[in-house]
Amino acid sequence: LFFFFPQSERERLPSPVTRYGSTDTAGCHWVHAGEEEEAICRKLKYFFMSPCDKYHAKGRYPFKLILQLAKIFFVTTQLVLFGLSNQVVVTFKEENTMTFKHIFLKDYDESSDDSFAVYTQQDVYDHIFYAVDQYLALPETTVGRYAYVYDRAENGSALFLCQQYYKKGHIDPANDTFSIDPRVIKECVGVNPMTIPQGPLTSNYKNFTLKFHKYGFIFHMASLINVTIEFQLKAINIQTIINNEIPDCYTFHITIVLDNKAHSGKVKIRLDNQASIKECKDPSISGQVQTYARLAFDIIVVLICMLSLVLCGRSIIRGIMLQWEFVKFFKTTLDRKVCWGDRLEFINGWYILLIISDIFTITGSFIKIGIETKNISSYDLCAILLGTSTLLVWVGVIRYLTFFQKYNILIVTLRAAFPNVIRFCCCVAVIYLGYCFCGWIVLGPYHVKFRSLSMVSECLFSLINGDDMFVTFAEMQETSSLVWLFSQVYLYTFISLFIYMVLSLFIALITGAYETIKHQTQEPIHITDLHAFIAECTDAPNSGKFRGLETSPLSLL
Repeated sequence: LFFFFPQSERERLPSPVTRYGSTDTAGCHWVHAGEEEEAICRKLKYFFMSPCDKYHAKGRYPFKLILQLAKIFFVTTQLVLFGLSNQVVVTFKEENTMTFKHIFLKDYDESSDDSFAVYTQQDVYDHIFYAVDQYLALPETTVGRYAYVYDRAENGSALFLCQQYYKKGHIDPANDTFSIDPRVIKECVGVNPMTIPQGPLTSNYKNFTLKFHKYGFIFHMASLINVTIEFQLKAINIQTIINNEIPDCYTFHITIVLDNKAHSGKVKIRLDNQASIKECKDPSISGQVQTYARLAFDIIVVLICMLSLVLCGRSIIRGIMLQWEFVKFFKTTLDRKVCWGDRLEFINGWYILLIISDIFTITGSFIKIGIETKNISSYDLCAILLGTSTLLVWVGVIRYLTFFQKYNILIVTLRAAFPNVIRFCCCVAVIYLGYCFCGWIVLGPYHVKFRSLSMVSECLFSLINGDDMFVTFAEMQETSSLVWLFSQVYLYTFISLFIYMVLSLFIALITGAYETIKHQTQEPIHITDLHAFIAECTDAPNSGKFRGLETSPLSLL
């Protein structure tokens, strides 16, 4: 968006840049025409004025400035309130997930969460029956308050114990032979806690055997792919009362997976938990009255953002209409074409930024209202929209700081360095992607940080910033001397290239742009046709000649 910021906003530094406020001086002179030229010149000058100069010119208060400052307060407050509620929801889900792991996974240890596995057939059976036993005895053992969910399928069972295996599986490593039918068979058995006495499983359920083959004295699970235990539990999150909110009713969809698809002798065990939220039936909180303050606050935020959206959209339309009028005047009166650079001066990138922010805020506010009324539960989407909109709103404040000469240096520096930085990043990206693919293919099997392309990119980016260098070197396995030697060359060359050369050149580009702008006072400034034409109008904002001026045919908006 830096290319769309008006020139009067982009180059307000301690330099002889033409401004259209009280400090105007006569610039380049065009052939003086009649009143039409004076009128359009005055319109252009007023259009590019700052809010303060516009106030002195026509006595109109800077409503958009006041509205944006008010919007910052309301949007930030809304984000904080939603963040507190979202934190409670996420914490409740995470704590319940950890509770389920300790309840249903035998000998579970948090430190071995990613590597939790069993290695014998007896351990596989023990973990399966342990999880089912714990599920059946849940009301008598758990500290939390949970309820079973029934009628999940045709047979109405609450828990499903399923296995997937190859239709035919015969493996004989001694003779280097195997016979596999790759068609996958799935078998399930339902368990209903209401029809089963509390305690160990009966022989009927223990007859649910896993597919294996017997060779000699060793049992082999040659065809087993995985075993899954699926069930649902209900719970109520009453800690939302702290934030004066009605408690939510949760349904946890729990899946325990014993993964044997690798057939490596290691059966990985994991527990997945997905939560759905809905409105509780007949909520009753003693001593509290239902309040609509949050709903009213969200509606106020929506109205403010809608007003901001209309005002910013109106300003963009006015700019486009004024651009057409200016282009037509240049064509008919001066027989000249207006370059695209001057045309883009009429499109204010800050307004586009604020419009995007308003759209995100309005959408996020409606989702937030739906969440608070328990109609939807899209917490993550709402958080992304509200968080992004708040970021854009705060970034938009920079526009008003640029009206002060010494506060504009960030925007001007970024604008000056942006083209070179983009070209530089394109060249660097080619080298970076090459290192990513190379590291993933060669080091992936031997290093935990190179197991996927995304992990490789994260690891290399952290190395550029100097993070975890020793750990990255130390975690490299030495099982293959050739790969270990390659890893040393790979890491040393990457760190040397990107830290000492690429990063230094990147900083030099930004520094060079800053130095160029800082020394602009010693060099002549290029004035475009648009600004040279505007400079013909030497009327001060408080001269009174701007009062009653219509800036565009859409002024009635």
